[in-house]
Amino acid sequence: MAQNLVEKIAQKFAVDLPKGNKVHSGDYISIQPKHILTHDNTAPVAEKFNKIGAAKMANPRQPMFALDHNVQDTSEDNLKKYTEIESFAKKMNVDFYPAGRGIGHQVMCEEGYAFPGAMAVASDSHSNMYGGLGCLGTPVVRTDAAAIWATGRTWWQVPPVAKINLTGSLSAGVTGKDVIITLAGIFNNDEVLNHALEFSGDGIKSLSINDRLTIANMTTEWGALAGLFPVDNVTFRWLKDRADFLAIRGLENVPSDEDSQNGEHPRINSSRIQQLENENISADSDAFYVKELSLDLSTITPHVAGPDNVKTMTSSTEMSNRNVSINKAYLVSCTNSRTDDLAQAADVVRGKKVADHVDFYIAAASSEVQAASEQNGDWQTLLEAGAISLPPGCGPCIGLGVGLLDDNEIGISATNRNFKGRMGSRSAKAYLASPAVVAASAIDGKITGPESYAKTKPKSNIEINSQPSREKSSVTLLDGFPDKISGDLIFCHQDNLNTDGIYPGKYTYVDGLTPDQMAAVVMENYDPEFGKMVEKDNILVGGFNFGSGSSREQAATSLKYRGIQLVIAGSYSQTYKRNAINNGYLVIEAPELVIDLKEKFGTDNLTVKTGMRADIDFVSSVINVHNKKYPISAVGTAAQELILSTGLENWVKERI
Repeated sequence: MAQNLVEKIAQKFAVDLPKGNKVHSGDYISIQPKHILTHDNTAPVAEKFNKIGAAKMANPRQPMFALDHNVQDTSEDNLKKYTEIESFAKKMNVDFYPAGRGIGHQVMCEEGYAFPGAMAVASDSHSNMYGGLGCLGTPVVRTDAAAIWATGRTWWQVPPVAKINLTGSLSAGVTGKDVIITLAGIFNNDEVLNHALEFSGDGIKSLSINDRLTIANMTTEWGALAGLFPVDNVTFRWLKDRADFLAIRGLENVPSDEDSQNGEHPRINSSRIQQLENENISADSDAFYVKELSLDLSTITPHVAGPDNVKTMTSSTEMSNRNVSINKAYLVSCTNSRTDDLAQAADVVRGKKVADHVDFYIAAASSEVQAASEQNGDWQTLLEAGAISLPPGCGPCIGLGVGLLDDNEIGISATNRNFKGRMGSRSAKAYLASPAVVAASAIDGKITGPESYAKTKPKSNIEINSQPSREKSSVTLLDGFPDKISGDLIFCHQDNLNTDGIYPGKYTYVDGLTPDQMAAVVMENYDPEFGKMVEKDNILVGGFNFGSGSSREQAATSLKYRGIQLVIAGSYSQTYKRNAINNGYLVIEAPELVIDLKEKFGTDNLTVKTGMRADIDFVSSVINVHNKKYPISAVGTAAQELILSTGLENWVKERI
């Protein structure tokens, strides 16, 4: 069976695959990513690493640390934390980038850790950004990061893959930010939730790497697990320019790497670029995609997302007509603070002044970006207009440092998230837009674009494809993993059931709760009657996007402690799925079963004792319920190992 680009790259970085096995969506695989980024969260990951009992990195060249989130905090506690992370990096011989060097995702791209055709991960949700360079980037949780440090690997279930077909070309003044705002605004009903996305079509050749990085970065907010552009002539042109720049800059301060060439940058050099050209990695022409979405780039105009979400979009022209006054404007973050972005903003403000009632904050994505912007005069132009500079780093984007939104204020930002309370007060309102729109708004004192555009409706389409049948083969089960599991079904119909509904937040930070105490409160926020109805060895069937919301691990472990054998759902929050399996708790997707139970029992009762029994056959990968068979993805050996080890931490301990 043919493979798409996501599957091909995953195949390259999968380990311990059975001979002749081809990786496809739904497969559980062990992965050995080329690189992994941790940032300020290096400290808690190190705690997990030490708790596991690891004494050294499996491959010191695989991780990299970049301090970027709280760089404005010069308190004794934060400086001590940063010093300890740097000392840990030296002890472990890991590449380290100090506060001020830049946002980790940007550094990953600048220094070649996110290399086209490779797989790179981060314990941060915006690792999707690497897809702008044709690198399969996807987030992992902290336990995964510690496992990769200790063993070089973790697990991944290859997600369903959707193709995003971009046609035409952008009009003058329209950017990659407008593309992703439009995609998220048009396809705003979870069409790509927990999918990997591959961008395709004749329109992509007109998109710069800066545009691609912006689009890939915000596929996270669109709900995707990865956003991958092809490796094409635009990619190679960027790589070659980058290699030339790095050679001119000198290599005396560049961390080492196993791939280093004599006298060349260790990760971006002519040898690696030539190797990539020879490999010519691309999707097969007959590869399968579960969905195909299309967008005509020529029909896009500058748009604004929000407030409070990325699914609501309004044209900048319409926003200007609404006269929405602002208090603050932001040109910061890994999304839109590269050299091109600063240049676009500088072109808008040149010879003008920021409105008296507006604070306009700027922070480059990296020290290198700021130096380039200073050299070409754009940085000074922004400062002369009245912009307030911040150090390269995350800052206001995540609610840290100076310049946050106060009560009832309105801000417009070139960042990726505008969730309520993220950039300051929960009563404030935040909008997202391109650098040019942000700059124009800062000058005018209200949300507006640098110019007006005729009202047009973006031309788009979506097609759902039927899954071709794969060759059915028996799954190899490890010793000790059951052939079958049987149990009575308990049905909770709710879609988007969040982790607070499963395990109430008021217990999350209560230390010392026993497993029995955690089991006693499970699902009480969803349905107080749940605990009275469920019995040991039941199988819970939930709705779609089960476990959305926070990353608390107790939402998985409390169900396990309650004696529920496993959870079946239509789909899961990826974080919930990772937390469950990382704690040795099996979760399975069976959307057809969920749909049938919704039709049979409706939604009047939050919890239903169905009186139905399920037999799950792991050899044949089917669930039998009342003589009807429901297909499930094979539970591969990568997942089986974690279940048998009762979790990822124990799995690591067994291998170090």
